[in-house]
Amino acid sequence: MDKDYQSLKIDRSEITPKSLYLSRRDFMRSAALAAGAVALAACAPGAAKSIDGSTAPTDPSNAYMDELGNPANSFQQTTNYNNYYEFTTNPQGVARLAANFPTSPWDVNVYGLVNNPKTFTVDELNQLFTPEERIYRMRCVEGWSLVIPWLGFPLSKLLEAVEPTSEATHVRFETVFAPDEMPGLKNLSYPWPYQEGLRLDEANNDLTILATGMYGGELPAQNGGGIRLVVPWKYGFKSAKALVKIELVDYQPDTLWNAIAPNEYGFYSNVNPNVDHPRWSQATERRIGDTDRRLTLMFNGYEDQVGYLYEGMDLKENY
Repeated sequence: MDKDYQSLKIDRSEITPKSLYLSRRDFMRSAALAAGAVALAACAPGAAKSIDGSTAPTDPSNAYMDELGNPANSFQQTTNYNNYYEFTTNPQGVARLAANFPTSPWDVNVYGLVNNPKTFTVDELNQLFTPEERIYRMRCVEGWSLVIPWLGFPLSKLLEAVEPTSEATHVRFETVFAPDEMPGLKNLSYPWPYQEGLRLDEANNDLTILATGMYGGELPAQNGGGIRLVVPWKYGFKSAKALVKIELVDYQPDTLWNAIAPNEYGFYSNVNPNVDHPRWSQATERRIGDTDRRLTLMFNGYEDQVGYLYEGMDLKENY
């Protein structure tokens, strides 16, 4: 989750900084290689242990880079700075609290206005839709960013399999509600469980993926394991973690942050440097690990791929 609407200020965001089944682990390794993921040598200098005991680079600049030439953040950075309010509002405390959160086996129920509703396991999804490597920028609404190499598959492939009916216009996402294992869920200031939504055409865009891994390995609990949504042209809170329900509906679904503060968090939440948050500018961002700020790109740099989705729309009105 991407915001503390009650107390967070932009300068605060600047300073606050499994057991797994062998079959799934082995499959993810082979799928990653088949998708062209970079092999990670256990004896490489500066290597850090991943969530499944394999290695991931602490300095990935020689291994992963986005299409703009930005090196990926290190595995250590990406797995130890996480907004995930279901665990804690402290982004540097999530990894510790999520260390024993079980992410396998994991089920996702896909239902609603579809011809073929079904509950899938993540293992089944990985076998049906071979994971691809996608190196995406992630821009938090708070003004910080990361570059992350995900393993996942286009959401459109799953939607095609369940066959949305002609009445479906939107996709509603719901995340796991496990208060005994996620202490932040006991904070009743938030309308749990976490919910998000996309228009159907946004969901079907090729950039929209369901991620089941990262850095060539498993998807750690603190990053949204067992499975999460990744929509790279929108602010990070739109990419809901730990999904358990995907519903096809004929209305614009409620979303948690829009319900809490609709004047601050619109349904679309596209990255837009020209539309400020009511309490801070969105014109610049700080990449985790950097000291300087950089200009924020329209649609987080993915305008060529997604701009057509919003032709004719007032992006200040439909923020």
